[in-house]
Amino acid sequence: MVSIKDIARKAGVSISTVSYALNGSPKVTDETSAKILAIAKELNYVPNAAARNLKKRETKIIGAFLTDFSGAFYGELLQGMKEGVNRSGYDLIVCSGKQSHLLLPQRMIDGAIILDATFSNEELLKFADLGHKLVVMDRDLDHPNVNQVLLDNKAGATLATEYLIEMGHRKLYVVTGPKDSFDSRQRLQAVKQTVGRIPDIEYIEIEGDFNKSAGELAGKRIAQEYSGPVAVFCLNDEMAIGMYDYLATTDFRVGRDIHLIGFDNIEVSGYTKPRLATIDYSKRKWGMLASEQLIKLIAGDDVDHERIYVTLVKGDSVGQL
Repeated sequence: MVSIKDIARKAGVSISTVSYALNGSPKVTDETSAKILAIAKELNYVPNAAARNLKKRETKIIGAFLTDFSGAFYGELLQGMKEGVNRSGYDLIVCSGKQSHLLLPQRMIDGAIILDATFSNEELLKFADLGHKLVVMDRDLDHPNVNQVLLDNKAGATLATEYLIEMGHRKLYVVTGPKDSFDSRQRLQAVKQTVGRIPDIEYIEIEGDFNKSAGELAGKRIAQEYSGPVAVFCLNDEMAIGMYDYLATTDFRVGRDIHLIGFDNIEVSGYTKPRLATIDYSKRKWGMLASEQLIKLIAGDDVDHERIYVTLVKGDSVGQL
């Protein structure tokens, strides 16, 4: 790999002169600078980004850390993040997996947006103590270098549960998300609180994982246990769509035998027949706000924690209880 030493040797100048020229410093004459840049091009010189970042202490790159990229959820969220960082002259990289956590201590990025259960709270607080700027979208963390931009999961889950109860249901299935998911835990807590206020509700949990296959399995179990109209709250739309797919292979009909609601209002939810009830919010706005808050943190501005609010989208019924 070509270094600035190689350029300096061929140009017959010092290493510091090459460094000045490559960085556009006025300390080097135009003639010398042009000569050095021509040699660098000839040798296919690529700057050492890590060394440059350590010297300048900035990369103009933001990292978005996600647990995974599966499902239909992430596209709008990442688009919002990208738009937010680009407005301020930053670029966005998307990361997943334990090894990518090293980008923070190695200062390969200027800050991080966290929607990744593989980070422990202790790890993030350690990074924050070292001065790294973070925005969390999936947990409560109290630290001057950490800002929270959280979805109002409890309000959404309360709306969903009340919607099903107001339809007259007294038997409620809830298909959960992963145990380590902050969003799932928040939604489930709100469901239990809402159900606890209503007498004579039969409440049944089915463990899921936010993936379509979990909804299919849950639908199979509910069909096997069916004894009359029931309500089902899938804690995200992916699982609700999976349940739709399974029930389509049976004699049971969504909106008549089984009233179903999801959470996230992904695009395909609007095309189901009957239309899936769900909890809506702007994923693009959530991502954009997270990136904007992070850039304010990096700039040293004061920021308050933010919350993304939700609304109920009612589904279509094809029968009455």
